[in-house]
Amino acid sequence: MEDRFKKGMDILKIINEDNIEDIFKNLEDIAPDLGRFVVEYPYSEIYTRELVDLKTRELCTIASLTTLGYPQNELKSHIEGALSVGVKAQEIVEIIMQMSAYAGFPASIDAMMSAKEVFKEKDLLPIK
Repeated sequence: MEDRFKKGMDILKIINEDNIEDIFKNLEDIAPDLGRFVVEYPYSEIYTRELVDLKTRELCTIASLTTLGYPQNELKSHIEGALSVGVKAQEIVEIIMQMSAYAGFPASIDAMMSAKEVFKEKDLLPIK
């Protein structure tokens, strides 16, 4: 069996290479194992499953984080990841808008503002 950490890191490098170190830096003085768990479970065991592609996985994650309403840092990271694997900014906007029917407007507006921050950093505004 391939090393789970390496397998997860390989996926993270595809999805969100720019933010990999943040996972570990933010947790190193309190719970360093938690960063390793994030790499070894969702990215190694879930994201590498073959039936669903990375674009779909990232859109599903954006939808889920939008409905939760509070994990804006993680949402921004997954928006960046979605863009990295070929999701269009317009698709991300549509998914967040769709979540307003399920999560409510406050959660969707917060998610949209997070998306706007990412899009601004990547010079993707205005969305057409």
